[in-house]
Amino acid sequence: MRQGVKEANETAGYFVQGEDGSPLDPESPAGEEARLASLSSKLGLPIQRELLNDLELRETFDIPIHYFKRMGLVPLKAEDEILKVAINDPFNFQAADDLARHVGASGVRLVLSPIEEIHSAINILFDQSSDDAEKMVQDLEEYQLDEQVMSDLEEVEDLMDVNHEAPIIRLVNIILTQALKRKASDVHIEPYFKEVKVRFRLDGVLYEIYSLPKRFHPHIISRIKVMANLDIAEKRVPQDGRMKIKVANRSVDIRVSVIPMAFGERIVLRLLDKTVSLMGLSDMGLGQEKLKIYEKLINRNSGIILVTGPTGSGKTTTLYASLNRINSREKNIITIEDPIEYELKSVGQIQVNPKTELTFARGLRSVLRHDPDIIMVGEIRDLETVEIAIQASLTGHLVFSTLHTNDAAGALTRLVDMGVEPFLIASSLLAVMAQRLVRTVCPACKEPFRPDPETLREFGIPPDEVFHRGRGCEQCMQSGYRGRTGIFELLVMDNDSRRLLAAGADAVSIKEAAVKNGMTTLFEDGLRKVREGITTMSEVMRVTQE
Repeated sequence: MRQGVKEANETAGYFVQGEDGSPLDPESPAGEEARLASLSSKLGLPIQRELLNDLELRETFDIPIHYFKRMGLVPLKAEDEILKVAINDPFNFQAADDLARHVGASGVRLVLSPIEEIHSAINILFDQSSDDAEKMVQDLEEYQLDEQVMSDLEEVEDLMDVNHEAPIIRLVNIILTQALKRKASDVHIEPYFKEVKVRFRLDGVLYEIYSLPKRFHPHIISRIKVMANLDIAEKRVPQDGRMKIKVANRSVDIRVSVIPMAFGERIVLRLLDKTVSLMGLSDMGLGQEKLKIYEKLINRNSGIILVTGPTGSGKTTTLYASLNRINSREKNIITIEDPIEYELKSVGQIQVNPKTELTFARGLRSVLRHDPDIIMVGEIRDLETVEIAIQASLTGHLVFSTLHTNDAAGALTRLVDMGVEPFLIASSLLAVMAQRLVRTVCPACKEPFRPDPETLREFGIPPDEVFHRGRGCEQCMQSGYRGRTGIFELLVMDNDSRRLLAAGADAVSIKEAAVKNGMTTLFEDGLRKVREGITTMSEVMRVTQE
């Protein structure tokens, strides 16, 4: 029997060869392409790579997701009682026949597809929706939450593979998969007197997604604590942890923070999707003029470049994009971060760990012994860190870091307030870039409109100018916004800035001098994006507090 299967595989082209006659690994992309081409030729089956347009059969008929993944097939659509099935291994035709009978079709039509395409279609087929969550709540109302449920709280390999787990586990999984599907950055689980609210932060704004009965709260908290390796019994003090999950073949790191509140423990989950590619500098919203100046700065051999702004303004993303742009084999780049949000190729990354006394300052002092060319310090929090950073920049290192100030000029006076001598700042600092994130107008429901003339007059804008806004649609959750971009204020240290700093001038005077020398403020950069139809005036005013 085994010999017969082997001969069939050889005949069908399972043992494929490259152009030079060498055998190819059937699981490699090249091997799979050659295998599918050979199978198609010998068996007369067409190859179809785009499956989502044909994915009309959205019922899974209580068949678990891992069955489809194990068999390497997915049902697409039924026409004239014939079920169309995408399959990776045509010798699994028996499984396709069984599936056709299961859905009531009289026959099956096979198409060959790469396994990655099939897995993507399977994940869409089993995608969880808001209706699933509400149905789950109804199930939980009827489900007896007892010790058996608590004993079932174990981590799963892929959250979308769960179909028959305990309802409380499935509910948590649905919340996480929905958060990733909607590209949420944070998930808030908040207990109140009679309910538990689940809110997602989308494009920087919190939206209430679910409202659950209060009695499910301790079980949801326990499930998440188990996943994050936290102490289930401890409910009196804050706890922080991390967990790694897999959703539809996407690896996601989650930072977990638990704090006790009046009506129970509250949890905030920060989602870090490892499959999301890092943005490039040209994709962040920097204008062409600012981009050219900034690229010259990051290619300098020494000095300090600071990025400022409040939490959630995209500072770390800017630093990562900067390092990616200047990364090369000839440069030794080391970062000190808390936490490490993305892995950078060919970059040494250090995770701050207060428990072992590995602070920014201590890590920075050690990094200098490793002959770095470029150093990134996640955040300047104290005088010791900034002093070491300045000494590093003065001895031939390029240093990147962040600071929490409202604008670029404020960073200079903040460093002075921390205790740094003004002449050291003047001699080491290259530039400060302040930034904010603004929501962009939803392209699906974008429409022109004329703002209130009084508002236009207030900002010196001609009354006949036409702006754009989002009307509100399903794609943007009726908000009128979808996606975000940055607005920037780049202060390059020049003679005037250094002179004012040495004279003890305040941030307002330094900013006024920089504007006279051509600096564009955050509000002015935002106004330019409003005129270009990228964002709205209310959004710019919200983040710049004008």
